[in-house]
Amino acid sequence: MTPTASSPTKQKMVKRISLLTRKEGMSREEFLTHWNDHLPISHDVPGLRRYVLCHIIEEPQRADVPVRWELGEVDGIAETWFDSQEATQEAFSSPEGRRWLAHGATFIGRQKTFVVEEEVVI
Repeated sequence: MTPTASSPTKQKMVKRISLLTRKEGMSREEFLTHWNDHLPISHDVPGLRRYVLCHIIEEPQRADVPVRWELGEVDGIAETWFDSQEATQEAFSSPEGRRWLAHGATFIGRQKTFVVEEEVVI
């Protein structure tokens, strides 16, 4: 279908999903406190379109699917959206982005990030 005035071209944003663990020796409560302190700094990061924190409340397992993760316990999941990969790099290279990343390094022990393309089904 060709875009028309009533159906503009949909812009795809870059979404990053990061699995986070706390620094060794830090309690889960300390991690969550530092993560909450991290929130106001995110508002200054140029080009950051959306930032979502996913707090893990349960880890259900399927009996019919084996669990094989070397990651260990995950303390939280962060989702960030940018207009493009270039915008992501510019944001993280800016003074505000570097400050945000440096603050994250004070409480994040390990991070595994995936750059994903969403396919909304329902």
